[in-house]
Amino acid sequence: MLLLAEPLRSLAFRLLHRAMRGLLCNLRSVGSDRTTPIHEQAPRCSKKVVTFFHLRGCIDGMMRDDMELVRQYARGKSEEAFATLVSRHVNLVYSVALRQVRDAHLAEEITQTVFIILARKAGSLGPGTVVSGWLYRTARYVAAKALTLRQRRQGREQAYMLSQLNEIETDAWREIEPLLETAMGQLGERDHNALVLRFFEDRNFKDISSVLGTTEAGAKMRVSRALEKLRAFFTKRGLTLSATAIATAISAHSVQAAPVGLAASVTAATVKGAAVTTSTLTLIETTLKLMAWTKLKTAVVVSAVALLAAGTATVTIRQAKAKAPDSSLSFAGYATPEASIQSMLWAGSRGDFKGFLAGCTPEQITRFESKMAGKSHDEISSEAKAWANALKDYKITQKDVISENEVHLHVHAAPSAEGLRSGSVIIVMQKIGNEWKQEGDL
Repeated sequence: MLLLAEPLRSLAFRLLHRAMRGLLCNLRSVGSDRTTPIHEQAPRCSKKVVTFFHLRGCIDGMMRDDMELVRQYARGKSEEAFATLVSRHVNLVYSVALRQVRDAHLAEEITQTVFIILARKAGSLGPGTVVSGWLYRTARYVAAKALTLRQRRQGREQAYMLSQLNEIETDAWREIEPLLETAMGQLGERDHNALVLRFFEDRNFKDISSVLGTTEAGAKMRVSRALEKLRAFFTKRGLTLSATAIATAISAHSVQAAPVGLAASVTAATVKGAAVTTSTLTLIETTLKLMAWTKLKTAVVVSAVALLAAGTATVTIRQAKAKAPDSSLSFAGYATPEASIQSMLWAGSRGDFKGFLAGCTPEQITRFESKMAGKSHDEISSEAKAWANALKDYKITQKDVISENEVHLHVHAAPSAEGLRSGSVIIVMQKIGNEWKQEGDL
């Protein structure tokens, strides 16, 4: 028995010694710094075991720390605990909000809202809640809701502003409508057409310039001046409205949808010869007579002006016989807008149509060539001479510098059928390279 007891006692001692060494190793591993080299740790300590115990302790500690702060606030409304939570996660929440809404002020509001929600739900969060993850998701929810509310608010604001504008437009239209047709009837044909194209048909200035045979700048000027004439007309009748208000009201209300089927009935009556009422026939006949009378009056006025101009020209010619030929028109080059006009008149007085076109922009050349298409050389030359002679005593009364490459010249001359029917015109001059060319008139 004594011989057996000794080996057993020795074995038990060795096992106990090994167990103590293992326990001591684990205790050192848990308490050691993660940066401690492997060779300095206790023998037989696994690197995997050391890392696992250390990180798991940190994760559990952080979770318990965040949730403990939440519990502290839920139990006693601890301001210190909540302030710690806010300082720890405020950057995360703000960044999530800012990425979604792209508005610093709104992101601040969202951040505040998220933490208020955390305070209200602190008592209901489960023990396994990852507070940072919960805050991230809540920030996304709040940001999405904030965007929705902002869009709704902006929609309401826009609707309110539109309603206010509509009320202003409607009030202006109520004042304008009874007088609009009379006002439009007071305009010349070119001004009338410019307003119809711009505000009744909603055409852009490029289209208008093409229809009227002028530049876009010329079309804008034409529309602006026609609007100013309307404004002056309404002002004389007690309506104080800006040109912008008039334009807005006309654009919004001047054209109404025709009844359904009207287009078909008009087409049938016009093209297919469908029967029309007696009143319609009466309207047709009386309107045609009115149009003919209007055209006749215009022709009489033009003829009278032409006869007056012809009489004046006759007197001038007779007087000129006793004097030396007038050499006021001469080639002046194209270095200035004024010189270009003089050079064009000089070429026209010689019947030199090509020389006349040399003072024009490519677009204006195309328009003149189109106008003269089908006419003989002699006819074109004769018209050029008549035009130049009618403008021989022209005067430039005003010069508007629009830009360094565009100038408007106000030209006045005796009214004539060949030259300026109204006695005045605004010529648009554009600079191409170092030369000034005529682009059209307003």
